[in-house]
Amino acid sequence: MATYNIILFLFTIFFTFNLARSQSNITRGLSLTPTGTTTSWLSPSGRYAFGFYPQISGYAIGVYIAGSPEKTVVWTASRDTLPLSINSTLSFTTDGSLIVEQTRARRIDITGRTTIGASMASMQDSGNFVIYGSDRATVVWQTFDHPTDTLLVGQKLVADQRLFSSVSKSNDSIGIFKLTMQRDGNLVQYPNVGTPDIPQSSYWASGTDGEGPNVTLNLDSDGFLYLLKNSSFFISNLTQGGFPRSENEIYRMKIDVDGIFRLYHDDLGNKSTNGSSVIIWASSADKCAGKGLCGRNGYCVDTNGAAGCKCLPGFEFVDPKSWSLGCERNYSTVDSCKVRDGVNSSFRMATLYNIAHWEETAYAIPDATTQDDCSFACLSDCICEVAVFTGLECRLQKLPLRFIEVKHNQYNVGLIKVYASSVTNGSNPTNIPSIHVKRDRRTEILATGVSLIVFAVLVLLLSGVFVYRAKVWTYRKISENVSVQLFDDVGPWAFSYGELEGITDGFKEELGRGSFGVVYKGVIERSNKAVAVKKLKEELAQEGEREFQTEMKVIGRTHHRNLSRLLGYCCEGPERLLVMEYMTKGSLADVLFGGKESKPCWEDRIRMALDVAHGIKYLHEECETVIIHCDIKPQNILMDEYGCAKISDFGLAKLLEHDQTKTFTLIRGTRGYVAPEWHKKLPITSKVDVYSFGIVLFEILCCRRSVDTSLPSEEAILEEWVYDSYEADEVSKLVDDKDVDKKQLDRMIRIGLWCIQEDPSLRPSMKKVLLMLEGTVKIPVPPNPTSFLSIV
Repeated sequence: MATYNIILFLFTIFFTFNLARSQSNITRGLSLTPTGTTTSWLSPSGRYAFGFYPQISGYAIGVYIAGSPEKTVVWTASRDTLPLSINSTLSFTTDGSLIVEQTRARRIDITGRTTIGASMASMQDSGNFVIYGSDRATVVWQTFDHPTDTLLVGQKLVADQRLFSSVSKSNDSIGIFKLTMQRDGNLVQYPNVGTPDIPQSSYWASGTDGEGPNVTLNLDSDGFLYLLKNSSFFISNLTQGGFPRSENEIYRMKIDVDGIFRLYHDDLGNKSTNGSSVIIWASSADKCAGKGLCGRNGYCVDTNGAAGCKCLPGFEFVDPKSWSLGCERNYSTVDSCKVRDGVNSSFRMATLYNIAHWEETAYAIPDATTQDDCSFACLSDCICEVAVFTGLECRLQKLPLRFIEVKHNQYNVGLIKVYASSVTNGSNPTNIPSIHVKRDRRTEILATGVSLIVFAVLVLLLSGVFVYRAKVWTYRKISENVSVQLFDDVGPWAFSYGELEGITDGFKEELGRGSFGVVYKGVIERSNKAVAVKKLKEELAQEGEREFQTEMKVIGRTHHRNLSRLLGYCCEGPERLLVMEYMTKGSLADVLFGGKESKPCWEDRIRMALDVAHGIKYLHEECETVIIHCDIKPQNILMDEYGCAKISDFGLAKLLEHDQTKTFTLIRGTRGYVAPEWHKKLPITSKVDVYSFGIVLFEILCCRRSVDTSLPSEEAILEEWVYDSYEADEVSKLVDDKDVDKKQLDRMIRIGLWCIQEDPSLRPSMKKVLLMLEGTVKIPVPPNPTSFLSIV
C-alpha cells in the first residue's frame, strides 16, 4: 500500500509538471492591447501566441506561430468584425468573459457566448487556446472546437463544420471559399458567395458521400490527413503521411485565399529554410481550381503554374488589387437599348474562346445554328448581354457572369455584348484565350452604304460652302439675338428666354414643382424633341452670368445612363432656366406610389435600386469634382421609356456649392430623407446622399412612402418599422408580394440599415453600397441605426 501511494504521488508530480510545461495560464483581470507592452499571451515554449496581430487597415485577434518569422496565423477571432482599431483592448474579465472593447462603446465577445464562472485560460503548445471552468479542469471553450481556416495536429473538422478562406493574405475576414464536412460524410469545397451548397456549385469533393453522419477530418503528427467514421473506422486518406515530426516541426492544413486547401510543413529549427513554410500536399495542382476566384465577369488563367485574373472584353477590375471583387464595364455611359433594322447599332459582339463553363442562367435558346446567328440573336435582343455558343445551340443570358472557366481545347464560345467604342483591337499574349470582335452578316451591306454616304457628304459639303457664304451674315445676327451656342461638342445649348417661352408655349403645361423650381413641358421644333424646362427659384438665380455658364459647361459634360441629361440652359437678366431631357414615365414616386395595380415587380425594383446606386456613385466618385446631390428622393428620380431610373437635379446641388457656409447653416433636402447631420449643423459630406439612398431603398422595396401617417403608429415611419421587423426576424411582413426573393430581401434590408446609420462614419461609401447590392461583398449584421447616439 505504501509503495502504491509513493507511485501515485510520483505520478501526480509528473503529471502536474508536464501540464505546467504544456500550457501557460492566464488569470482573470489580465488584458492585451495592439501596441502596448503586452500584445499577446505565449504558450510555455513560446511556439504559439494568442493576441493581437496586424491587418491591412487595423488589427485582428487570434492564435499565431510566434516561433516563425512570418508569425503564421492559425486561428482568428470574430472575423466578421475585422479590422479592429488601434484603440481596442482584449480583456479576460473578472467575471470570466473574454471581451474586446473598442471606442464608441463597441464590445465583442470572443467566445460567442458569455463564459461566466471561467476561472482561467491557457495558451497551449499544441496551438489550442482553452478556457476552463470554475474547477480549473473542465474545458468550457477552446479554439480547437471552432476552427477558422486551419487545422492543427490533433484537431478535427466534424460534421456541419466549415473552414472559410480569408479575403487576402493581409485581411483575415471571411473570404469567398469554404471547405465543408457534410453530414453525409462528404468533404466538399464550395464558393462562399451566396450560392447553395449543391453538387453543381462545388469544385472539389472527397467522394465519401453516404458514409455519414459521424465522419471527421483529422490531421496527425506525421502529416497524415484522413477521414474517420465514428472516431474509429478509417474511410479515406487524403495524404499518405509518413512525415516524421521533430519537436521544432509543425504540420498544419489550411484553406488558402485561392480556395485550394494545402498541407504545410513548418520547420522552426531549420536555419536553411529560415522557418518558412513548405507545401507538401494540395487538393489541386490547378491554381484556377477555386470557383469564382476572379469574381463576377472575370476568369482565371493558369500560366506556368501561377494564377492570373482577367476581365471579359469591355470590362475592367473593380479593384485591381482585389481580384475577387470581379469586373465591371469599362465605360460609364451606355445608350438606351434601341433596336434598328433588327440589331442594336450601339453594340458589337466580342468573343471569348475556350469556354469550359460558366454559371448557367439562360433565359432563351433561339434557333441559331452558327456563331454569327447567335451573335445576331443577342444583338437583336435588348435583354441579352452575353451568349454562349456550344456548336449545337445558342444560349442567351444576362450579366453578371459567375464561375467562368477558360481552358484549352474547349469548343464553347462566349459572346459578350460590348459598347462599340469600348472595343479595341490588338494582339493577344501567347496562351491567353483569343478575344476579338466578330463582323456580323451585315458588313457588306454596311460597306456599300458607307460609300454612298461619303459621296453624299462630299456633295453636301460643296453645296454648304455656297450656302454658307450667302447666309453667314444672317446666321451671325441670329446668334447675337437668340444667344444660341454649343459648348464644345458635348456641351449644353445656351437658349434665350424668348426661345424657351416659345418652346413651352408660354410655360403652359406644368409637369411638377420641387424645391428648386417649377418644371414645364416643351418641344424643340427643329428636332421635334420633347424636353423638360425648369425655371429656377429666385435664390438660385443670383449667380453671375459667367459663373453660371461655367457651371453649366461642367454639368453638361457629366454623362451617365442613370443621370438625367442637361440639354441646355438660359442665363438672361435675372432668369435662370435649365433644359433637361423629358422622361415619358414620370418619376420613381409615380411608379412606386401609384397603387397596387402599377406596383413594379420584384426584379424591376432591384434593378431600380441598382440604377439609383450607379448614378449616385458616379456623382461621388467619377465626376470632375465630387457632386453631393443633397436631395435624393423618388420625386427627383425619373424613369425613361425603357424603365431606366435617372437621377435629376444633381447639377443644382453643384450650383449651390459657391456659398460654402450654407453647408453648415441651411438644411437642404426633403423631410424624411434628410441625414441627421443637417440638424446638428455638422459638416456635410457625400454620406448625406448615402443616408437618403437608404430611405429610398426601403421605399423601393416596400412600395410605400417613408412617412405615412395613415398607417398604424408602429408602421408610420418606414425606417423604424423596417428595423423593428428586422430585429424581430419578420422582414417578410414588409413586402407582401409572392415573387419576392426572401434572402435577397434580407440582404437589401441590411444594406439599407447600414446606409441610415446616424453616425456618418459608419455608413458605407456608395461604391461599397453598390458592391453589397450586387452581392460581391459580405454584409455584416447592422446595428440599431440610432444605437451610437443613444449611448453617447
